[in-house]
Amino acid sequence: MASSDVARQLRYSPDFGMRAHSNPTPDNQDAKRLNCRSLSLSGHVGFDSLPDQLVNKSIHQGFCFNILCIGETGLGKSTLIDSLFNTSFDDHMSTHFQPNVRLKAQTYELQESNVRLKLTIIRTIGFGDQINKDDSYQPIVDYIDAQFEAYLQEELKIKRSLYNYHDTRIHVCLYCISPTGHSLKTLDLLTMKNLDSKVNIIPVIAKADALSKSELQKFKIKIMSELVSNGVQIYQFPTDDEGIAKINATMNGHLPFAVVGSTEEIKIGNKTVKARQYPWGIVQVESENHCDFVKLREMLICTNMEDLREQTHMRHYELYRRCKLEEMGFRDTGPENQPVSVQETYEAKWHEFLEEFHQKEEGVRQMMVQRVREKEALLKEAERELQVKFEHLKRLHQEERMKVEEKRKLLEEEIMAFNKRKAASDILHGQALVSTPTVTLKKDKDRKKDQGFRLELLCFDVRDQEVVNVQEAREREKLERERLAHREHNK
Repeated sequence: MASSDVARQLRYSPDFGMRAHSNPTPDNQDAKRLNCRSLSLSGHVGFDSLPDQLVNKSIHQGFCFNILCIGETGLGKSTLIDSLFNTSFDDHMSTHFQPNVRLKAQTYELQESNVRLKLTIIRTIGFGDQINKDDSYQPIVDYIDAQFEAYLQEELKIKRSLYNYHDTRIHVCLYCISPTGHSLKTLDLLTMKNLDSKVNIIPVIAKADALSKSELQKFKIKIMSELVSNGVQIYQFPTDDEGIAKINATMNGHLPFAVVGSTEEIKIGNKTVKARQYPWGIVQVESENHCDFVKLREMLICTNMEDLREQTHMRHYELYRRCKLEEMGFRDTGPENQPVSVQETYEAKWHEFLEEFHQKEEGVRQMMVQRVREKEALLKEAERELQVKFEHLKRLHQEERMKVEEKRKLLEEEIMAFNKRKAASDILHGQALVSTPTVTLKKDKDRKKDQGFRLELLCFDVRDQEVVNVQEAREREKLERERLAHREHNK
């Protein structure tokens, strides 16, 4: 580990809490310079061993590095990652028949010499497979924000454990570009434009052996021109450290890297190399004459891994943290550019939330009162309708009852009239039986044989029937008069 890397880690390592401060103004620097005196030591003290102490502590604790690999299906993302770390990560095949883009994260423990690295690889699944690709980048943005939010929540805890916290923030994004040889796709521009403020983007041309050297050079120029014209900010290797400034400046001119990945080993002469064998020849992965794979691995892992971690913490995470805290109402200075303490901001925000809560509570109460009033009005209206309906039914019931009562009275009158007619008929019949002469059976038989007797009986029956008919006619006239009188009385 270089001394500059150790110094940067000492200043910005998240294991030592929040050390990200804004750059002091020139006035503050002058004031500090006036208040700070430089002294010389008369002998050895020992604090020159601090970098060594930090190195030993970091080696004991281990390091973490998180890589996000984005690219369309079939561009060789998994093969490229395996080639970068000289191992096989045993990535299982995933189905690409998904309605949306998904991200798959896997963490591995690697060790080189006495340095342990916790490597997390996040791959996109189904990126670019959908017919509608408008929101293909949104799951990636949400995932990156979720990792920032998790770290922020851990940082804001009263009892923090950042020392052994597994940092899942994305340190670098390897964006694999399809080797079309023409220009960037709209999906590529949209995705990188939405990610450049959240992650360090290193664009790479995947399967670069599909293009000739001249086509590849023109394609690189075209890609960089489109990125600049569309305002996409990719990661630039730092040039502030004199030890690596020259090589980083040179490598910035090689972006985007044209890479070829392979885990197949082929023997060429007396040397075994990783390469891809074609009918027309062999492409060596680690040959700079064939591709930029070695440049990518050198810049990504050997030279700038700590700077990528630092940029993630100092730039992208700080931007997310600042925006989140400003949304919560926290400010460094007040309206008059006076420093504001967190306690004052908290109390002001608390009163603001409390007032807003009371307003919402009052609004809910008013709304409930209004709803209760509306419900009461509806219930009263329903009660009136029921009352009107009840009165109507009651009136109909009274009318039906009166009709039934009238029919009952008429039926009783008819029964009385019938009984009277029956009594009169019985009386007449009895009288007829009494007025008939009593004779002996023999004489009766003789008289029955007589024709005159038969005529006499027939005349008697006719007279008796006429009397009954006259009596019935009188009864009917009497009933009709009573019925008319009853109707007149009711009217």
